[in-house]
Amino acid sequence: MSRLRRLFQSSMDATKKALSGSFDDLMPPPEKYIFNFNSKQEIKKWHLYSDSEFGGLSSASLQIPESENGASTGIFSGNLSLEVTQGAKWNISRGGFCGMRSKKFDGFIDLDSYDTIAMKLKGDGRSYISTIYTENWVNSPGQMEDNSWQSFIYVPKDNWYIAKIPLARYLPTWRGNVIDEEIEMNPSRVLGMSLSVNAEGGVPGAKSGPGDFRLELDWIKAIRTQ
Repeated sequence: MSRLRRLFQSSMDATKKALSGSFDDLMPPPEKYIFNFNSKQEIKKWHLYSDSEFGGLSSASLQIPESENGASTGIFSGNLSLEVTQGAKWNISRGGFCGMRSKKFDGFIDLDSYDTIAMKLKGDGRSYISTIYTENWVNSPGQMEDNSWQSFIYVPKDNWYIAKIPLARYLPTWRGNVIDEEIEMNPSRVLGMSLSVNAEGGVPGAKSGPGDFRLELDWIKAIRTQ
């Protein structure tokens, strides 16, 4: 969907709301929570994946540990391994990745009124990948695969940190590779999100390599900064 088409659609929607008397809906709130990690029910909205599906030896978990003060946060943790199982069905030369992906929303989430994704995190000094999945209209319109848009997040070690990623910083990707085209995301048709970690690559200066990883999560929301 082109920017012109989105602007036209937004204008039409605003006009309909104004005519119906829903003036409060014309100005969305400055922030919109997408995910919280404060209960086991919220954790069920996510599923895990890793290179173990293809013969790798990495592993991951997502859980909410018991807390003495009653506060709850999610912990995405595990181990990254570059080793692969001998004789695996899939022909991969090395492993080293884990991720957590949200289950598809019931419909779409409309983030067209926002320009930034904010996350409250506590990390381990590694670089993580934030992915937004949108309705398929870029990569392969005749297939069922979602479009994916990715950006790196460096999460400092041991302290709570609010990462803010402008939507404009998310790059279109196809199976992990950046698409070298000027393509715009359609934020009004968001299907889901994911967070992942690789043993290699990421932000320069961030911790990398095989071994344990740990990312604590409080919330993810969309915000309007302008």
